[in-house]
Amino acid sequence: MAAVSRRLALPACGAALFLVSGTGSPAASEAAAWEALRAGAIVLFRHATAPGTGDPAGMRLGDCSTQRNLDEAGRAQATRIGEAVRAEGVAVGAVLTSRWCRAAETAELAYPGRARTEPAFDSFFAERGEGSARTAEARRILLGWSGPGALVVVTHQVNITAITGVVPGSGEGVVLRRAGGDLVVAGRVRP
Repeated sequence: MAAVSRRLALPACGAALFLVSGTGSPAASEAAAWEALRAGAIVLFRHATAPGTGDPAGMRLGDCSTQRNLDEAGRAQATRIGEAVRAEGVAVGAVLTSRWCRAAETAELAYPGRARTEPAFDSFFAERGEGSARTAEARRILLGWSGPGALVVVTHQVNITAITGVVPGSGEGVVLRRAGGDLVVAGRVRP
């Protein structure tokens, strides 16, 4: 079955994103996503499993003891993310991460020593008013990526959904490729 694109209006950032749908089975979508990554696409990974929702009251950046963090299953999942990307032959050009401990730890376990924090990918779950500005800045960064290799971003569900319209599970990646001046969802990867 041929892929069908539909345009989503994203009023928060004043831009649109094309989503690919109707590509057949989830396995076909995942195969297309890995192929796009091998060609230098972008993947937005939701941080690995961190039980709960949001962060505790009094959460402070830079103090992991005040945040919701990865559990043992999440740490194992983060390691599998990196293993899957390497096994698929994806050359990673850069790794960006939110400053939240669960995202930074996911990035470090998957890609040891490679991650650089980027505030545009910080969660705005508790600060919905920040969503438009963060999403616009994140889109600017993503649209500016030109390689070499794939760009890996470890961020949060709220950020990924604002950019793509997709609600990923923990540790799941949404793969984007450029189509003209926009981004297209090429598929999803579930290491």
